[in-house]
Amino acid sequence: MTTPTAASDVPDTGDQTAIARQAILDESRNVIAYELYDRSKKFSEHSAASDAEMLFNVLSHAELQSLIGRKLMYLNCTHESLGGKHLELIHPERVVLEMPPVADHSAAEIEARIPAMEAVKARGFRLAFGHQTLARQYAAWLPLASFIKIDMQKVPADKLEPLVRFAEKSSTAQIIAEKVETVEQYELAAKVGIRLFQGYWFATPILVRGQTLRPAQANIIQLINLIRKPAEVGEIEELLKRDPTLSFNLLRFINSAGFGLNVEISSFRHAVMLLGLQKLFRWAALLMTTSRMGETAPAVGKMAVVRGRLMELLVAELLPPEHADDAFVVGIFSLLDTMLGLPMEQALESISLSSNITDALLQRKGMYAPFLELTLACESADDEAFARAATQLQLSNHQVNWAHLQALAWAESLDSAA
Repeated sequence: MTTPTAASDVPDTGDQTAIARQAILDESRNVIAYELYDRSKKFSEHSAASDAEMLFNVLSHAELQSLIGRKLMYLNCTHESLGGKHLELIHPERVVLEMPPVADHSAAEIEARIPAMEAVKARGFRLAFGHQTLARQYAAWLPLASFIKIDMQKVPADKLEPLVRFAEKSSTAQIIAEKVETVEQYELAAKVGIRLFQGYWFATPILVRGQTLRPAQANIIQLINLIRKPAEVGEIEELLKRDPTLSFNLLRFINSAGFGLNVEISSFRHAVMLLGLQKLFRWAALLMTTSRMGETAPAVGKMAVVRGRLMELLVAELLPPEHADDAFVVGIFSLLDTMLGLPMEQALESISLSSNITDALLQRKGMYAPFLELTLACESADDEAFARAATQLQLSNHQVNWAHLQALAWAESLDSAA
């Protein structure tokens, strides 16, 4: 697992994501949630675009998923992004959206923001406001609040208790004392009845880095076009088969904590059926906006595709047809460690695959392991390894060579069709 670091003085991370998290704790010092911040420095200011990028990174970040677990996620959100379709991708019951006050505190602008906040709240999201909303002009916002944060650095000590009493009277929100940096601030907050806390005195934010793996934009565009037709599931599955980075991102998304599922994926067809075309379209559109040209390694990706097809063809010679999909997944993900620059075990942490697949990829054991060994032998100049693997499966040189040529031709045909 990636070792987290302090979230101060973060350098530019290039193609990496850099997300900081800070714990929110209850009075017993139990962590109940994490607030997440984008530290990739891809945007000069907080905007609807940065919100979408942040959400994508949260849903795609393997290390982050293991660090959040099943706890609530607090995400800072602009009012402009509330109507964004990217919010449809995340499980609303897992998320608290932190909403800022309006820039000029004008009554008309405050009123205009209410319908969008009511809409996301009706979908199951919870809203958090800062203590600035504990003012007369924001009275209509307060019934929408699930949480109200009070900045212990900005609210004078003698004003804290009246502010808390007003918040309790005007809303049903839980109060969070944020930016708690001293024991005195903590004791003062606890004394006036605050039960949730956030700040450096409890936990310095930690930074979680992870390598992003973005598919070729041409394939994302083709996926979007297939969905809009709408195409048959089989056509979409074929596209996922040709691009291991695209299929990996999809499986990682389905198994992310934000999406709210944790299921074993038996095939790419299963993944498409599980997600549904509408959410698949939203995901592809968000992936398109967060991808850039030229970030994948075409040679490695093509080799993974050849391996997947060869595994599929070899298994078809000896095993029942239902094993072909699993065999393809084994082959196409056999280079995942190379593509991500991570050990295979860590690369597979963020997706849930059947034990038959993971046994082959991680331990070279199980029903697919001999086929993977033969597939790797086809790429090498080691005649002894090739002969040994083919003999173990009782496949002739002719059968294996024919399958290999078919796999190479299939991969070339995908390139020409893209």
